Amino acid sequence: MSYAEYVEEAANYAEILKGIRRELHQMPEFGLENPLSTERCLASVHGLGEVFRSKRTSGAALLIKGDLPGPTVLLRTDTDALAVNEDTGLEFASTNGFMHACGHDLHMAMAIGAAHLLHTHRDRLRGNVVIWFQPGEEGHGGADVMLEEDLHLVSGEKPIAAYGIHVFSSYPLGLFGSRPGPLMASAGGMTVTFKGQGGHGSMPWLSKDPISPMLEAAQALQTTVTKKISTFEPVVINIGWVKAGDDHTENVIPETAQFGATIRTFSDEITAQVKTAVEELIHGVAAAHGVSGEVEFHPFTKVLMNDDASIERVKKIVESSYSRLPNGDSRYVHLEHPITGGEDFASIVKEIPGAFVFMGACPPDRDPSKAETNHSNKAIFDDSTLHEGSALLAALAFDTLDEAAGA
Repeated sequence: MSYAEYVEEAANYAEILKGIRRELHQMPEFGLENPLSTERCLASVHGLGEVFRSKRTSGAALLIKGDLPGPTVLLRTDTDALAVNEDTGLEFASTNGFMHACGHDLHMAMAIGAAHLLHTHRDRLRGNVVIWFQPGEEGHGGADVMLEEDLHLVSGEKPIAAYGIHVFSSYPLGLFGSRPGPLMASAGGMTVTFKGQGGHGSMPWLSKDPISPMLEAAQALQTTVTKKISTFEPVVINIGWVKAGDDHTENVIPETAQFGATIRTFSDEITAQVKTAVEELIHGVAAAHGVSGEVEFHPFTKVLMNDDASIERVKKIVESSYSRLPNGDSRYVHLEHPITGGEDFASIVKEIPGAFVFMGACPPDRDPSKAETNHSNKAIFDDSTLHEGSALLAALAFDTLDEAAGA
């Protein structure tokens, strides 16, 4: 059976997967506890294999055993959403203050489709496949927790490869893209706090204003990066929130002022340099204003490094199994540069060689260059090609196990 036939077979699931995705879209959950989403996924894969539960999160691992002996492959899907109020106007939009603004609802549906393909053809599955339904991808370390709990070892051995797919609302529909080596950045964050002495806004000389140094430091962050870090090392620092005072009391100097920022790099060495430069800046500005300044760094994900052989496998399957574009070009695109987004799948491929693949989900009536991006409360993902993602995940597992068996 060719991998193109898996794509054709998965097309029979297309409407079912779309329905599951839209149901999941209406019940988004946050962080490490996504019990409703997990149970909905497990209901759709009931009877396909043995289920193992995380003890620290709502995560679960499904073990599908092949009829033939062989090693294990891991497939990962994420289940959590973002704390975003949806404003898409979709008839199945969420209304609970959270939103699948990063497409994890599509990821879950694709994993369900892949599970059914693998189980249906387990007579030719040369080993086992573990499918993770992992919570807490959006900065909560869900992958690390499941690794610490050995949920990648539920078959009794360490997987020889790991694969995952991520959709993008501003990436052309039906395209797959990736690259060997670094694909996504190490992502972390920080909270910066300036503490002074509160007082009356009419007499600032009798107080120690924390807002002025906070604003000065916020402005200086970008200059600090360009002056302290090599221009050949990509670094992003972006402030996401600012907090000081009360919006009803303009005549009060608050005691504290804070901001939070995200930090993206592509190596541990540069992350360390950025942390040192930021601390020097904050402490220096604070001292100049006679206040205290503290920096709290949050956990950083690892750089997502794709395995060369795994990426070649992705390219081979897409080019041989999927219909080409109208102009004859391949549906697989080699990405020249990594992106500064972060992903805790990086922890998985640090432990297990594998590949992470981007998949276009921009609605065909929209210009990808102008479409709302992932994490926007207006981001819309086309779900007409879910079955193609399912087929790719299943094909990657089959191909990896076949190669390991010398078939």
